[in-house]
Amino acid sequence: MIEAAGFGLVRLRLMGSKQKTLQIMAEKPDGTMDVEDCAELSRALSDFLDADPDLIEGEFDLEVSSPGIDRPLTRLKDFARWSGHEAKIELSAMLEGRKRFKGTLLGLDGSNVVIAFGKDRITLPFAAIAEAKLILTDKLIDEDLKSREAAKPNSNVRQAHGEH
Repeated sequence: MIEAAGFGLVRLRLMGSKQKTLQIMAEKPDGTMDVEDCAELSRALSDFLDADPDLIEGEFDLEVSSPGIDRPLTRLKDFARWSGHEAKIELSAMLEGRKRFKGTLLGLDGSNVVIAFGKDRITLPFAAIAEAKLILTDKLIDEDLKSREAAKPNSNVRQAHGEH
């Protein structure tokens, strides 16, 4: 339903026990997601969920948001897309004596995530990743600003009028 509305699902979480919150994190195909997009998706999801009240048991609050700059990395393609940026990764089980890794994403090796920290380089099985997110850095902020500018209609488009 989210894809049919023109968005990509980044993360879906149902949190809480007494007061539940359904958290939907999404983005448009170009990676952007502004307040109007969140409102549009929220309305579409509300209509969808209201049409099938048995889909989620009990009452819940719906929360729709963008992934933000220091976004979670939830899909294999996220690790390739954000190659060159710093990330924190936590595994569901120990690997080489540790569960937490922090370093620079180097992309993918098949369905494994490659990360460098210091002079070391390690390959982590994607299926073993419990949680991962980008670390806020100046490089990440610069890239975010550039992509927002590029996503604006008619950005960097100037019409030149010359005399002939």
